[in-house]
Amino acid sequence: MTTPSDQSIPVQRLDLAQLGAMLREHRGSLSLRQAAAEAGVSFSTLTRVEAGSQPDLTSFMLLCAWLGVSPSQFFSPIAEREVAPIDEAIAHLTSDPRLAPDAATKITDVLRGMYSALAKAPADRQIVACHLRAAGALRPGVPERLNTVLGEMYDQLTALVAAGEL
Repeated sequence: MTTPSDQSIPVQRLDLAQLGAMLREHRGSLSLRQAAAEAGVSFSTLTRVEAGSQPDLTSFMLLCAWLGVSPSQFFSPIAEREVAPIDEAIAHLTSDPRLAPDAATKITDVLRGMYSALAKAPADRQIVACHLRAAGALRPGVPERLNTVLGEMYDQLTALVAAGEL
């Protein structure tokens, strides 16, 4: 059984190159206009998607139907994002139909305040401090994974120093 803190949400990427290649192959000798009409999308949409642009959801579904393939075929996992326990609790509260949106917001504010005041960092490892100028632009979970890598490096260097090897 997994606890809320053990859960993670897979982040996936749409493989536009594969979609474009399959569209070109399926189109065969049909003109772009003929293929677009068959697929139910505009000529310009089919042209852009074949060239690697991301379609809107409706066009994507129509193109997958025309190809006769499942849309999930074009998604590949790129990272796992950890869901913080506080975020999971807040998600449950905000989706509760018995709470008015303003009431859910008030409860959320109180919970976040209490959590930030009372939650403590795990004591099993020293947190490695590092200034990253672009930290705000990193994908979710990258700072935590970077901290893990830097922590492991710190542990190995400490062991080498203790052994007199460094």
